[in-house]
Amino acid sequence: MHSTLRIKNKKIRNWLNFLLAMLMSIALVYQTQPSTLAIAPPAKLVDIRSISPNIKLDIRYATKNNFTKQQLYRQARCLLKPKVADDLSKVQADLETRGLKLKVYDCYRPLSVQKLMWKIVNDDRYVANPANGSRHNRGSAVDVTLVDKSGKELEMPTGFDDFSDRAHRDYNNVSKAAKENRQALEAAMIKRGFIPLQAEWWHFDAKDWKQSPLMDISFEAIPE
Repeated sequence: MHSTLRIKNKKIRNWLNFLLAMLMSIALVYQTQPSTLAIAPPAKLVDIRSISPNIKLDIRYATKNNFTKQQLYRQARCLLKPKVADDLSKVQADLETRGLKLKVYDCYRPLSVQKLMWKIVNDDRYVANPANGSRHNRGSAVDVTLVDKSGKELEMPTGFDDFSDRAHRDYNNVSKAAKENRQALEAAMIKRGFIPLQAEWWHFDAKDWKQSPLMDISFEAIPE
């Protein structure tokens, strides 16, 4: 590209050359400045079964066996951020030394599904407001319970998605076995860095969940 313009009229030529120089200077400034419009790449999610195949799955929202009575997921998969999946696999390894396993009810949840849930249960003690999003929408939360070697669930204070005080971690009017199993699950998860949710004995958050973005990616769009 020529740095000057070949125009016979001297005044017009000088003015155009000045304008061209100004435009080139502006372009150079923008080339050396970091872009504020950069779009972050989609967050990576991994399937827990590819890391810890002994974890049992009972993805309730892929069935009608949940509080909505609707099938909300097309695939029964537990998808998580890589670090969260790795930490959960460590919990599984710890439990296996005691003859126990994890069973997972829910992991990553698309934001669009969160909006459907909010319409059904408008109570942020149990369903996160989609305006702020859930830890599940970030691939940074899991709903889990304990099972024995044969896959039978251990007794807990309630079933999954029981929206009552009985599901709270400080509710003690339950059997001794249920209380001990709840405490055993909580201790195993805390050991590997998970944070328990007070209102749901089955829900645990990754400690760095705030650093993960909200996502609305379909299960089908994530490679197995």
